[in-house]
Amino acid sequence: MDLPASLAWLVDEAGASPHPEWFLSELGGRLLADGVPLTGGALTLAVPHPIIARRTWLWRAESGAVIEALGFAGAPLGDAGRDWLAKLGPVSEDMGGSGRDAPLLGWAGSRPFAPAEVERLREVARFAAAPLAALAARGAQAALLEAYLGRRSAARVQAGALGRESGEMIRAVLLCADLRDFTALSEVTEPRIMIAALDDWFDRVTGAVHAFGGEVLKYIGDGVLVIFPVTSTPGEACEAALRAIAAIRAGMAHLDASRQAQGLPPLPFGAALHFGEILWGNIGAADRLDFTAIGPAVNLVSRLEGLCKPLGRNVLISGAVAAEATTVLMPLGEHQLRGIADPCAVFTLPED
Repeated sequence: MDLPASLAWLVDEAGASPHPEWFLSELGGRLLADGVPLTGGALTLAVPHPIIARRTWLWRAESGAVIEALGFAGAPLGDAGRDWLAKLGPVSEDMGGSGRDAPLLGWAGSRPFAPAEVERLREVARFAAAPLAALAARGAQAALLEAYLGRRSAARVQAGALGRESGEMIRAVLLCADLRDFTALSEVTEPRIMIAALDDWFDRVTGAVHAFGGEVLKYIGDGVLVIFPVTSTPGEACEAALRAIAAIRAGMAHLDASRQAQGLPPLPFGAALHFGEILWGNIGAADRLDFTAIGPAVNLVSRLEGLCKPLGRNVLISGAVAAEATTVLMPLGEHQLRGIADPCAVFTLPED
């Protein structure tokens, strides 16, 4: 059976599409080449993610550009794709999916679609079901991995870094932080309230880290380990980490003020930054792995964070970061860190 080019592509090649935006753009271009008068297309996939419920890609035929819209969990279901297409022209009524979580594929035309064109788009929806199912499955896997591992680490795992030998040496700024006296506080506080406090703390840390390009590697009780990999220059990574840690400090000051107004105790914290080389990859048993970072730099930043309380500071910065940064820092002298042979030059952020 001879199939139109767009349907043949859906059968033979579309299942290997690298990502949904490429699939939508490629399919839209092929339909245009077949003579379908499209002005745009939209593709929506459900996402198993703690915050994002749906991802919608919007393709404009005139420019070939694809943009993405996110639908958040708890928000009204709506239909970002259909609403957007309606602004471009008459919309194909058959969106190619049924059910809340089914993939949705829709099109807008430069004029009302003729009956033959409507039938073609319905055929496209049927033939697209299998490759869209494959895209949705890969998207679901990626969303789950990113939620638990972070974007960079998840990408490495998806690319096949599944063995203990798959680690690599990278240069990065490390941020280590935890709450002070959290164990004592948890012993006299209702667990539900303590979990809410932990969530508030991690929201401030993670929000600031992601805003400046860092990635959370792991949460350890009330502690967190973060990396800012060097993607351009060490100075840029150090400046990004310094901006993030300043934002954490400001966010926690705001949170403490809010807690005080509710009659709750503050959440004092300590955080440290260090720049160095780490082994980033899989660590663990043969059949149970953790994607994390190890090395002397990780040990040093942990020891430096432990110095926050003795020095009465909530932020400490190593000389390795200070040497690469342009931000003005306050020197606190050299200090011996437990288990570290050489003294460490220590700095902090100015009080303002």
